Amino acid sequence: MPSSASTPARSLSRRTATLIGFSAILLWSTLALTTSSTGAVPPFLLTALTFAIGGAVGLVTAVARGVGLGVLRQPWPVWLHGVGGLFGYHFFYFSALKLAPPAEAGLIAYLWPLLIVLMSAFLPGEGLRPAHIIGALMGLAGTVVLLGARAGGFGFAPEYVPGYLAAALCAVIWSVYSVASRRFASVPTEVVAGFCLATAALSALCHVLFEPSVWPAGAGEWLAVVALGIGPVGIAFYTWDIGMKRGDIRLLGVMSYAAPVLSTLLLVLAGFAALSWSLGLACALIVGGAAVATLLARR
Repeated sequence: MPSSASTPARSLSRRTATLIGFSAILLWSTLALTTSSTGAVPPFLLTALTFAIGGAVGLVTAVARGVGLGVLRQPWPVWLHGVGGLFGYHFFYFSALKLAPPAEAGLIAYLWPLLIVLMSAFLPGEGLRPAHIIGALMGLAGTVVLLGARAGGFGFAPEYVPGYLAAALCAVIWSVYSVASRRFASVPTEVVAGFCLATAALSALCHVLFEPSVWPAGAGEWLAVVALGIGPVGIAFYTWDIGMKRGDIRLLGVMSYAAPVLSTLLLVLAGFAALSWSLGLACALIVGGAAVATLLARR
């Protein structure tokens, strides 16, 4: 919860902050399963609803802890960083899915963990070792295997270049947002609630401009929307903020490749997907990559 985030976060050990950041990856792995339960709600409307819930949860928690709404008074670069990261990523991600095949767009968009590892080299006190790069590339290879098997292979075609560019932009935006969070380490994590609410407002505007209105049908779909807003779209962004500001950015970048594998495993357990050789190979590559980045880098 965001309750662990402002002043107390400064006293967190690097290992604890990394574990908190990893909880965001675990929550993001539930996105596919939970989103599949929201019915035909279009992307921008779903983003507006879930980010509004996530922002409200953050504000209520902040007020309950005595932080107060005054925490939202931040310089414009803080807001540009936060809203630009959250809304920018989702805007270009949805645009990529409309302009290019989902498998290819998803693969390009999922370059962000590798970019996080590489960009972390420019942060003070964060040395980049070959083991980190090898681990990130192994994770990327696992993602290629998993997504390629789902789609029956990749077929990059010139007519989809705008979609590929949008996917690349969303990967760059998210990695810059994540790594640059270290530059804003003094900004309380409760401010993420404001980022979420601004993202919700901008997403609602995009919904009005670009999408038909299809609201959740029935209590089950509304419960799925609320669950998304509290977990993968709510708590996850607060814990990710802590991990990026206080934890091991390079290791979190490598471990982020676990999200698509864990997501597929959850779909298998729920009966929406079947076990396959690609899933096993992807697991081996991603776990191996994390082990390389963790053990060899320490040596």
